[in-house]
Amino acid sequence: MSSNETDSRDDKPQFVLPLVVRIERAGPPARTDALQTAARAVLAILADERSHGDGEWAEVMDDWQDARIRKVVRRARGAEWRKAAALPGITVHGEEAEVRVFPPVPLDGWPRELAKLQVSGTDLEDPAEPGAAPEGAARLWLNPELEMSAGKAMAQAGHGAQLLWWEMPEPDRKAWREAGFPLAVRTADPARWAALTASGLPVVRDAGFTEIAPGSCTVVSDFPVPGPPVG
Repeated sequence: MSSNETDSRDDKPQFVLPLVVRIERAGPPARTDALQTAARAVLAILADERSHGDGEWAEVMDDWQDARIRKVVRRARGAEWRKAAALPGITVHGEEAEVRVFPPVPLDGWPRELAKLQVSGTDLEDPAEPGAAPEGAARLWLNPELEMSAGKAMAQAGHGAQLLWWEMPEPDRKAWREAGFPLAVRTADPARWAALTASGLPVVRDAGFTEIAPGSCTVVSDFPVPGPPVG
């Protein structure tokens, strides 16, 4: 991407895609489950009929995708979650995780119910090491050299899923959507990561607004096609 293209995106009105993860004190979700659920939530709103044509979210979805692709993950529990769930959006369920995605909002125009939610406190853990990615699932590979909070990693997984969606031909999108967007988020080992970043697959490069340095490669998205994985 040229500097002129980057400048043109920066000159446009900036929007952010809000995601809210439900984290109750008694039973927080596993980290990988939350990351995968966030990625599927992004795909759900991209594919939703309200995001296209004359749909009620179409204009703001187009505006958001024409500028920098920003996502922010916040957490909620109890009454906060119920208030957030009452706003227009889509709730996606993982094995235990619940993530609600909302139509994009201006950077300084968050709904009150979402603006007061906390970004911090999304530090989640996996009770056990995730197993191999299921057969046929898209694979979102995380950079093994970066440390990210769960909230940051959820946003990055969402970016990776979005890049994958953009590159897919419509028949593949349709098949993936009808299958429920099967995907797996895994951390690559260093050797595989080196191969992935040189493979020509979609790579997420972070803008550096939070936690990590600008230009850092955070996720490589591997298409759900037959054959051995890269690396």
